[in-house]
Amino acid sequence: MLLTRRFFMLAALICGASFASAQDKEPKDASPQGERWVSLFNGKDLTGWTPKIRHHAAGDNFADTFRVEDGVLKVSYDKYDGQFNERFGHLFYDKPFANYRFRVEYRFTGDQCPGGPGWATRNSGIMIHGESLKTMGKDQDFPVSIEVQLLGGLGKGPRSTGNLCTPGTNVVMNGKLFLPHCTNSKSKTYDGDQWVTCEVEVHGNKLVRHLINGEEVLSYTQPQLDERDGHAKELIKAAGGEKQLSSGTISLQSESHPVEFRKIEILELEE
Repeated sequence: MLLTRRFFMLAALICGASFASAQDKEPKDASPQGERWVSLFNGKDLTGWTPKIRHHAAGDNFADTFRVEDGVLKVSYDKYDGQFNERFGHLFYDKPFANYRFRVEYRFTGDQCPGGPGWATRNSGIMIHGESLKTMGKDQDFPVSIEVQLLGGLGKGPRSTGNLCTPGTNVVMNGKLFLPHCTNSKSKTYDGDQWVTCEVEVHGNKLVRHLINGEEVLSYTQPQLDERDGHAKELIKAAGGEKQLSSGTISLQSESHPVEFRKIEILELEE
């Protein structure tokens, strides 16, 4: 009996040690569901990202528009020459993606840069399925892409976020080609400088979902190039006539209102 009891005690110790060892080897970025999110932002600098600001060459971060301070990626205009002058900008991640979940926390701060258009007040966005930096013209304002529009509340009335805009593109909704440039989501309004989490779930050309603070607010299918747009028409020709978009670049916008981003992460999906 004593020998049997010692055997079970030794077995329990061995199992406990093995379990602890396995826990130590668990990937640090793995969620309880086994999801492995990868950070695209190191919290120190713009490594992995390339700015493209209108009227400037790719890589020219005019007036330090995109900068990292206190671990936060900031879009700022304090070094501009007093006017925005339609210098719309985008910060491109260096690698394109096809099937993924992209997640970012954002908030609007301060006042809009003088000269910024009225519609751009507390306005930014995440561009997905975007064109390559190589095909963008120096004076081009927006990349041909699908825009997940981010809007902050104005302190009066509803103003949704996680909306859809389509520079040079179209999507399909409810089984029909959807042609309006922008459409609102069913999200709540987020006033002030509170942090908001936006997630975009992308399944190539099959399905795109917008989620705000964990709730789906908009979805659509078949993102595609719009042959009514001159530049998109060039991209269609270069692609051998193919309009459907199954992958592309991801970029963050600068549209004249200061905005901050943090926890920029991606979870690639197997399709």
